Amino acid sequence: MEAYFSSSYKVILGSSSAARRKILGEMGYEFTTMTADIDEKSIRREKPEELVMAIAEAKADAIISKLQTIHDQTKDAEPRILIAADTAEAILQRNPIGENIKDAEPTLLITSDQVVVYEGVVREKPSSKEEARQFMKDYSGGHAATVGSVIVTNLKTGLRKGDYDRVEIYFHEIPDEVIENLIEEGTVLNVAGGLIIEHPLILPLIKQVVGTTDSVMGLPKALTERLLKEAL
Repeated sequence: MEAYFSSSYKVILGSSSAARRKILGEMGYEFTTMTADIDEKSIRREKPEELVMAIAEAKADAIISKLQTIHDQTKDAEPRILIAADTAEAILQRNPIGENIKDAEPTLLITSDQVVVYEGVVREKPSSKEEARQFMKDYSGGHAATVGSVIVTNLKTGLRKGDYDRVEIYFHEIPDEVIENLIEEGTVLNVAGGLIIEHPLILPLIKQVVGTTDSVMGLPKALTERLLKEAL
């Protein structure tokens, strides 16, 4: 997949996820990364779709605040793109834009979030090895879904576009030995619902994926590509 006008704008990935970095790189983008450092547990919504959208929005706002602080500290340095967690109109009112800013290339910030839904219940990252073990035992011979959001914020105009994606995953039986090996390795402790499908131990145990693997890994390519275009 070719990056859409990738030379005409800068991209910031608001995530520390290695999987998301890998996917965005595969899409042909050069980008920098920043983390939001928010308390995700303090954000609660009833529906998984609303939850992942709200968390991705909060991540975007936190990163924008961080960038605004950097901008304020370097006001007297060389001109930079003005960034604020408001509408474009509010930015313009508070910060009169000079010609150099107007002509600057836009920066697009990508933030995202993901949860697993099992029997109607939302699952986030396991809080312990015991919880991760129970999660995987539940998936064995059964099925779960991932619900992931992507939000793209144009830091030059304030325009924000977002949407979510859902993928259904069906599993064969997962042997206890595989579960223990995965827990020992530790990767499953850091992903939503302790669910990982691209791992060599799990891959042969996947019966069917209704949706795309990149979405399950945390960044649906087609959705991200669409939102990047819309945010421009």
